[in-house]
Amino acid sequence: MQHFEPLIENAWYVAAWSSELRDKPLARQILNQNVVLFRDSFGRVGVLEDRCCHRAAPLAQGEVVAGGLQCGYHGMTFDVDGQCVANPGEPNISSKMKVQSFPIIERQNFVWVWMGEPSLAEENDIVDFPFHKQGEEWPFQFERYHIGCNYMLIIDNLMDLSHLAYVHRRTIGDSASNHAKVEMNVEPTENGVKFLRWILDTPPPPTFVKAMGFKTNVDRWSDFEYLAPSSVLQWAGGLEVGRNAQKNRHQKGAYSMRMFHAATPETEHSCHYFWSVANGYRQDDPHAATELYNEIAPTFDEDVKMLEAQQRILERDPSQALILRQQDEALSFARKAIRNLANKTVLNTLN
Repeated sequence: MQHFEPLIENAWYVAAWSSELRDKPLARQILNQNVVLFRDSFGRVGVLEDRCCHRAAPLAQGEVVAGGLQCGYHGMTFDVDGQCVANPGEPNISSKMKVQSFPIIERQNFVWVWMGEPSLAEENDIVDFPFHKQGEEWPFQFERYHIGCNYMLIIDNLMDLSHLAYVHRRTIGDSASNHAKVEMNVEPTENGVKFLRWILDTPPPPTFVKAMGFKTNVDRWSDFEYLAPSSVLQWAGGLEVGRNAQKNRHQKGAYSMRMFHAATPETEHSCHYFWSVANGYRQDDPHAATELYNEIAPTFDEDVKMLEAQQRILERDPSQALILRQQDEALSFARKAIRNLANKTVLNTLN
């Protein structure tokens, strides 16, 4: 299996959480390009090349002013489209006074950016995650991690949950014997893969007990969908045995959470990992969302240690092949999906 997949420019990526854009510009590297994000006085978001067209000063060291983003070197100001709108000390503004801008869409608490050919950007291709707009039913918290690994290692990690019994055994995991007898259904899709994983009639893991106070065995589900190139939607939960969870996961009293994962490539060797977790239980308890976040966040810290260690070893000898196990079926389909998307984007560019 190929270790590191290519970076695909003609695709939408999460560039930031909306809340990250306050009164200062935000520097970020995405797909090996240094960009600056900012919100202007009208509430519009811009993503520009982090390089002033005048003397190549980093715009991220400037400031947000009434007209847009002001360069901190000579005061030229650029709007969200990258056009210079103020040129201090000179009466004229040349059409050449422009900084590269990138298409963006702000939606559902995300700022999405398109780093490739602007004419190919289709708004309808952006991943939909409506739970961020259903705060009463799905109160959520979120985070961004900077991780020193190729973005597809994160996708691999999410596609094979058998690691839960080892990496996360003290939180959301379970015994290795329980994970070995899962029921798994994997289905490739047009641009990714879906899988539904059941662990039936087993003791609830610690996170489930803290959230719901389960005192009997539970039936647990993990419902995942990978959407190439970099998004994963997750619905996880559990019900006491005897409540026919496999036929109805929407029952009251279930432990239920929705998660969004986005692995945005920074370089071939590093990425930005955006994730959110929303609880579908105890919605009237203002502490439930924070409790869930505090349970989930440490599991990602555990993942980061493993992923960065993998990256170091793979870089040490990229030629050494990796084997696939039966439980890697979803992972394998995900890798096929990213390669299909890479081939598709090449054809679109040529046409």
